[in-house]
Amino acid sequence: MSAGKRVAKALRLWPLGLPLALALASPGEAQTTPGGTLWDRFVSPPDEARPMVRWWWFGPSVTEAELDREIGAMKAGGFGGFEVQPTYPLSPDDARAGIRNLPYLSQPFLDALRHVGETARKDRMRMDLTLGSGWPFGGPHIPATQAASELRRLKLTIPAGADHVALPALGAGERPVALYVDGRHVPLAADAAIAPAQTERAAQLFIAGRTGQQVKRAAVGAEGFVLDHASREAVETHLKAVGDRLMTAFQGEQPPYAIFSDSLEAYGSSWTDDLPAEFAKRRGYDLMDHLPALFDEGTDSAAVRFDWAHTLSELVDERYLAPITAWAHAHGTKFRAQVYGFPPPTLSSNSLVDLPEGEGANWRQFTSTRWATSAAHAYGRPVVSSETWTWLHSPSWAATPLDMKVEADRHFLQGINQLVGHGWPYTPPGVREPGWAFYAASALNDHNPWYPAMPAVNLYLQRVSAMMREGAPEADLAVYLPIEDAFADLRPEHASVNEEMGHRLDEAVLAKVLEAGCTFDLIDAQAITAGKLAARTLVLPHLTRIDPEAYRRIAAFARGGGTVIAVDGLPQMAGGLRDREASRAVAKLSADLLRRHVITVVSGSDLSLDLKRRGLAAVQLERPVAALGTVHRRLPDGDLYLVVNTGAEAIATTARFRSSGEGQWWDPVSGQRWSAGTGPVAVRLAPYESRLLVFARGLATAPPRTATLTPIPVDLAGGWTMQTTGSAAAAPAPGTSWTTDPALRHYSGAVRYSHAITLPGAVVPGERVWLDLGEGTPTAASPAARPKADIAAPVREAAIVRVNGQQAGIIWASPWRLDIARWLKPGTNDLEIVVMNGALNAVAAKPRADYRLLTARYGERFTDQDQDKIAPVPSGLLGSVRLLSEKADR
Repeated sequence: MSAGKRVAKALRLWPLGLPLALALASPGEAQTTPGGTLWDRFVSPPDEARPMVRWWWFGPSVTEAELDREIGAMKAGGFGGFEVQPTYPLSPDDARAGIRNLPYLSQPFLDALRHVGETARKDRMRMDLTLGSGWPFGGPHIPATQAASELRRLKLTIPAGADHVALPALGAGERPVALYVDGRHVPLAADAAIAPAQTERAAQLFIAGRTGQQVKRAAVGAEGFVLDHASREAVETHLKAVGDRLMTAFQGEQPPYAIFSDSLEAYGSSWTDDLPAEFAKRRGYDLMDHLPALFDEGTDSAAVRFDWAHTLSELVDERYLAPITAWAHAHGTKFRAQVYGFPPPTLSSNSLVDLPEGEGANWRQFTSTRWATSAAHAYGRPVVSSETWTWLHSPSWAATPLDMKVEADRHFLQGINQLVGHGWPYTPPGVREPGWAFYAASALNDHNPWYPAMPAVNLYLQRVSAMMREGAPEADLAVYLPIEDAFADLRPEHASVNEEMGHRLDEAVLAKVLEAGCTFDLIDAQAITAGKLAARTLVLPHLTRIDPEAYRRIAAFARGGGTVIAVDGLPQMAGGLRDREASRAVAKLSADLLRRHVITVVSGSDLSLDLKRRGLAAVQLERPVAALGTVHRRLPDGDLYLVVNTGAEAIATTARFRSSGEGQWWDPVSGQRWSAGTGPVAVRLAPYESRLLVFARGLATAPPRTATLTPIPVDLAGGWTMQTTGSAAAAPAPGTSWTTDPALRHYSGAVRYSHAITLPGAVVPGERVWLDLGEGTPTAASPAARPKADIAAPVREAAIVRVNGQQAGIIWASPWRLDIARWLKPGTNDLEIVVMNGALNAVAAKPRADYRLLTARYGERFTDQDQDKIAPVPSGLLGSVRLLSEKADR
């Protein structure tokens, strides 16, 4: 069967008989190899730039027929691939319902993987595979001796007169590693002998043990301990038991494009069995003589903690990241990884993987997304992905196409050029609609009533992703990460470098950098030492410690003409306990740099003013607009900017771009372009609107564009006919939500609005005729943990527009209008607007899932989130429908 026939067979019957052509016209179908001009690659971007989805296999209970159908539906919706993630079951085995949970790594499970690989290859879809089930890596193959390790302290009281310390019984996998009495390290034995004292004394027993953490959201048969990421033996055990077993599914066939590691959420992980020996070898002294420093403040505590965290970080690099990359290459695949968490990788740890990935949408703060993109830029990884749409407009099924755009744009502003959407929940046939959903993410599959709009959404995302791969990243400056200070502040109970960065950088540095209009990348000591500083300006946040070699490189950069701006002083020491000579060198170098005025020192409150005075920003606004974000890419023959309104209010301002010649606005939603002129550029963006601004030699001339829209005198206030599918109730006319009718309050589906329109005159050449569905109204800001579009849209949630029987396009984002001029004819025209809402309204009418039997069988592996927010939401055409004329300036 051909790929096209498989896709057609896989498609659901869209509401109201929407044509298969709509779904089959996905952005990847008509594209072959990238090439042609920049404009060609924008209009028809390469397939590899299409978004991917994380595909949750619940149980996993899957069948080959449904797997094929869902791959076809993904392709029809414009997705370019998927990452298979076996996860927790959502039903016990039920033969009558056709549900059979295939144990993880069983032969039937591997057969399903092999089948999916074959189907993906036939349909030209990328397949990635999580190298485990749930996260972090682990499972039944990990014994307690290789489980995530911790160091804990137990405080004991020694009675007066006692001549020994009775050690308490310890748990499985635990062993004592050091004993301190009155602050002194004493020999450790079963009954440690001590000199008697007349008073009660305090003792501290340090115990190396296991965190006990279990794999989160594990599939059936994948339950067990999280592995020790700093243990070579634990990682090798996992690669042999899981990795090698998974690869047998692809023997003789093409392996997955990449294998994937989620973030290192091994909470409390702070030790490994041979840490004392590795510490002594690397740091030159015995950690056992300084263990209280990891928990208490003292003269040398920060230096000892630095050495401990530094050692732990090195072990994660050497024993987890590097070996898995080598294993992936040996098996003909790549390693995609979220390189942050517990225990603590650094930004430069990303250099050890093929495909760095981040998460976090707040582009105005430190995020793991910026962490990943900065590393990718520094170490020459042209493609960098992000986990997108986790927690988007929670609960599941509430997310809209506009919500997707809002969050994706915030990832693009941080340098992302590959989206991995969370996600696509597999649903067995026969499960009550809208099917299964993951507890912590949006459900973006074809059970969603608005899914026929997904090809248009994904084409937008694909176009931006493709353009964010053109040329090279061009940040206005680099911000040095205070990893050395973070190392010195880490504690065994919370050893994560990336989680330390936010409170050190957000308000003190990053807010000031953005206030000055500057774009930035992050960089750490290892990258600077490796010669990866590409920016012409480096900002040093307030630092106590700094890597000596990196500091020497920074000094040479400044002496060579680079700009270095330090906030609130220069560092005075190196990191570790045995680095006294290096610390003296750091202090001496700081004094020399200050004396020679090589580095500028500013107070935190003056940083923004200093950056503005230097004119560092490539985009100079006439007035600050906090919601306006930009990304700059340097092209071989010009410049490309992504310009995004991240807010719910329209933006109208003027900006100067550090580029020459005439610019062109390229709209990734419509695929149209027009001249931006020369000199100062007028920036007018509707709520959450985004465009590309391109300055490049050899571009074809773009037409001018006017901001003047004139209403066409066509009465659209009445005269509509409405047709509803799946309900006998008649939908209300435009301007009124379906939910006002009790019969439609819980309706999820589509309504066709039809109207005959007669134009007062012919459409003149060059004229645009906009079908305008109205304006949105800003709403209260959503919590950062549950991002969404903070606007009441005039169409909920998307509309397919047909004129005279021809599909004219899809309206799903602000400014909620579509140019229909080419489909209009003199006289009477038939206008159809098919509006689709989300599944939440139907979900609200159903009882909440009863997981009692599931939990009794498998234990509680998840908790559905934000169930109190499940309620019907406004649906349909809610604004005033108008026709507007736009005639080009002459």
